[in-house]
Amino acid sequence: MTHEEAKAALSDCRSRIDTVDRRLVALLNERTRVVEQIGQIKQQMAMPIYEPKREDEVFANATSANSGPLSSDAVRRIFERIIDEMRVVQKTKMEKGT
Repeated sequence: MTHEEAKAALSDCRSRIDTVDRRLVALLNERTRVVEQIGQIKQQMAMPIYEPKREDEVFANATSANSGPLSSDAVRRIFERIIDEMRVVQKTKMEKGT
């Protein structure tokens, strides 16, 4: 591979990553809208935001859908972070009363 071919290949890969990243953001925002609905229900029912059993179900669901190349541990860590951010969304909404 020449230097120019390598640059072109990198540019193509980076463009594909940008497209995937935009899709990920759209999916995360879709997930957030559902989480906001869950937060409203929990608030109305005076239920806690943190539900360890449900989080375990989310981790199991995500890792079972994983066919690699990410390891199951990596998928779990990513979902731990996603869930942390979703919990912040729920808490913020509850504090604002919306």
